[in-house]
Amino acid sequence: MRNAIGFSLFLFALSGCGNAPEAKAPVPAARATASSNPVAKYLEVVGFRIQEKGAGKLEVQFGVVNHSEADLGDLVMDVNLRTTAGKPDDLPVCSFSAKIPALGPLEMKPVTVLVPTKLRVYELPDWQFLKPDFQITSPQ
Repeated sequence: MRNAIGFSLFLFALSGCGNAPEAKAPVPAARATASSNPVAKYLEVVGFRIQEKGAGKLEVQFGVVNHSEADLGDLVMDVNLRTTAGKPDDLPVCSFSAKIPALGPLEMKPVTVLVPTKLRVYELPDWQFLKPDFQITSPQ
């Protein structure tokens, strides 16, 4: 009897009768694509939030994560925000240069930049449809 109940529960779980949402595959985090800087492989840019700060100005907030065990000094990076549905040769939604303060080992720092744009905030894709790429421009 005990085995029959256990087997029934097993079949119930397999049938999906619990209406649990399907788990989606994790989206890979954004990393540098073609940066010649050796530090780039340890950095990740995450958590983009975009707000309109007046006509023609966007405030872009995001975090920069140092995945290495080393202290990293101040950095400057060029960031391109693209849509996840875009083709590789499509223009980015927005591009900007960002100064990143020194990052300690395994540390994350918030960064905020103002970006000029012709788009209104409601014309931009939601955060889950943004895919950043970056290149470190300083130090070389």
